[in-house]
Amino acid sequence: MTRLTLWPQSLFGRLLAASVGAVLLAQGAGLVLIAQERERFVMQGSVREWSRRIAETTVMLQPLSAAERATAVSQLLAPQGLPPMPPHGPPGPHGHPPGGPDRGFVRLPLLSDFERTLKEQVHSALGPNYSVEVSATPEPPPPAIVVPVPFYEAHELAAHQGRAQRYDVSVHFADGGAVLFRVTRMPEGAPLPRHLFVNLVLLVLVLVIVLYIVAHNITRPLSELAHAVGRVGRDTGPAQLRERGARELRAAARAFNTMQDRLRRYLDSRTRVLAAMSHDLKTPLTRLRLQVETLDNPPMQARIGRELDEMEAMVREALALFRGSEDGEPAVPVDLNALLAQLRQEFADMGAQVSVTGELAEPLLGKPQALKRCLTNLLANAVKFGVRADVGLEDGALVTIRVRDHGPGIPSEELERVFEPFYRLESSRNRDSGGTGLGLSIARDIAQAHGGSLSLRNFPGGGLEAVLSLPRQG
Repeated sequence: MTRLTLWPQSLFGRLLAASVGAVLLAQGAGLVLIAQERERFVMQGSVREWSRRIAETTVMLQPLSAAERATAVSQLLAPQGLPPMPPHGPPGPHGHPPGGPDRGFVRLPLLSDFERTLKEQVHSALGPNYSVEVSATPEPPPPAIVVPVPFYEAHELAAHQGRAQRYDVSVHFADGGAVLFRVTRMPEGAPLPRHLFVNLVLLVLVLVIVLYIVAHNITRPLSELAHAVGRVGRDTGPAQLRERGARELRAAARAFNTMQDRLRRYLDSRTRVLAAMSHDLKTPLTRLRLQVETLDNPPMQARIGRELDEMEAMVREALALFRGSEDGEPAVPVDLNALLAQLRQEFADMGAQVSVTGELAEPLLGKPQALKRCLTNLLANAVKFGVRADVGLEDGALVTIRVRDHGPGIPSEELERVFEPFYRLESSRNRDSGGTGLGLSIARDIAQAHGGSLSLRNFPGGGLEAVLSLPRQG
């Protein structure tokens, strides 16, 4: 069962996601810093403005007598609530006051101890001869001199009237009198204009587009390199990788092309050596066979003939193994149904029993002769050491061919060793039975050359099963 995850699995997706996340984080941090700086300016500026006005009013009231001071304070009292605002008429068509739409607010309080800060500022403005107390306005609020809110327009005050916070500043005179001032703190957070958010969104979009292009230019050469590496050993003439991209990517592509050239030269020289070996080995064997035919001793002639047959078989299979996938055979659509039917008939003509179940809906792209050699080796082993061969076909993105025999099987510790060249099990797969120990090695090489795999397992019901898996898209 595939585990779902939100984190991309590809390098391109991870690079893009990490870059976009970093951009969003940086933009969010920048927005926080802007809001804090604006909060610092607005709130601290408001506290200084309030302190100045309270100090000016207190200094004006200080020389008055108690009666005159009470009369002046009563004239300065305003209706309870927010400071009076000039009339602006009915709301606009979108529900906003006619002064314009409300600006967005970011809830980032900077002055956590607002009361202490306001008290210190007012006391500093008045001097040591006055006592100052600051507290939240109780309900119902007592009469007080309302100090206007600076830095805000009338429509903003009206829009946030329900969330405003009010504080009472009590200033005590030296003669025992006191006067009560009321300040209104707007909702916590500095007012940020809407166009700032629009600009940030546009900036993020531009950065995401640029990061997408950069990430694609970085990962595309890596994908091409991975695809080219996957073709090594399967294509007879893989194309050179284009050297493009960043310096490191160009260096990797150049190193891969150099490696591919060296490998090609090595394989070409090996092919020439094998061709010479094939001629040099077959010629003396042919001369020996002609000499054996002239012998007058029939038993000796038969015994030497069997040895020559075994030597020819070993030479032929060894050359096939060393040649590997470098046979120059092109890959074409192969009808495995027809190929297995042909092999079944050929083994039936030799007296062997082969059954085939299942079929493929579409042909498989591969090398016909190489696949025939691979399947022939598997069927030959099954009928030689396991009485008969039962073949099962499973179609899908990965074509699976199971070849089961009904023999004694193979010890579990030997299941991988039998793929080694010239390795034979002493109990059954020896020279007397005609085996050279190369059939499974050749079959696995052909499977790997097609991008597939070949494995062996002991069947639970008895016998040995060879599992050949071939991808449709090699």
